[in-house]
Amino acid sequence: MDERIKKQIEFALEIDKDKNIFRQTHLTNHGRNENDAEHSWHLAIMAYLLKEYSNEKIDIARVMIMCLIHDIVEIDAGDTYAYDSKGLKTQKIREDKAKERIFSLLPLDQKDEFIAIFDEFEGNKTPEAKFAHAMDNFQPLILNNSNNGSDWREHNVTGEQVYSRQMKTKEGSEKLFEITDAILKENIKKGNLR
Repeated sequence: MDERIKKQIEFALEIDKDKNIFRQTHLTNHGRNENDAEHSWHLAIMAYLLKEYSNEKIDIARVMIMCLIHDIVEIDAGDTYAYDSKGLKTQKIREDKAKERIFSLLPLDQKDEFIAIFDEFEGNKTPEAKFAHAMDNFQPLILNNSNNGSDWREHNVTGEQVYSRQMKTKEGSEKLFEITDAILKENIKKGNLR
C-alpha cells in the first residue's frame, strides 16, 4: 500500500470516532442524544433539500462537504453546547489544536483543502459558509421543536440566547429564519424558552 492511500485510510478510521461524540440535542420523538456524525449527515442532506432557500447562489457540493467536516474537530475538542458560555470561551483554541492534529493525518494537499473548507465555514463570509451555518442552526432547532423544547427547558435557555445564535441562520436564509422565528415565538409562548 502506498503512503498516500495509507494516510487516507488512517484519516477515514480516525473520523469514525465522530460517531462517539454525543451532542445535547436529542433525536426526534424524544430519542437518545444524537452524535456528531448523525448531525453532520443530517445537515448535508438538509442543505441539499433546502438549497433553494439560500439567500445567494451557492455551490451545494461545497456546502455539503462543509456540513460533513465542520464537527470532525470535536473528536479531540469535544462538543461545546451552543449556550455554554464557559465552554465557548475556549472552543476556538481547542478546535484549532484538533484541526491541526486530525487533518494532518491526511496527505498534505488534502490537509490543506480540508483546513481551507473548515476555516471557510468558521469564517462565515462566503454564501456557502452562511448557508452551512444556517443548516447548523436550523437542524437542532427543528429537532428540539419536535421534542417540545425539552433541551431548551433542561438547560434553562432563554429566547434571547436562541435568537442571538439564530442571526447566522438569517444571514444564510431569510426563509429559514422566518420559520425559525415562528418556532421560537411558539416555544416562548409555551414556556419552553424563558
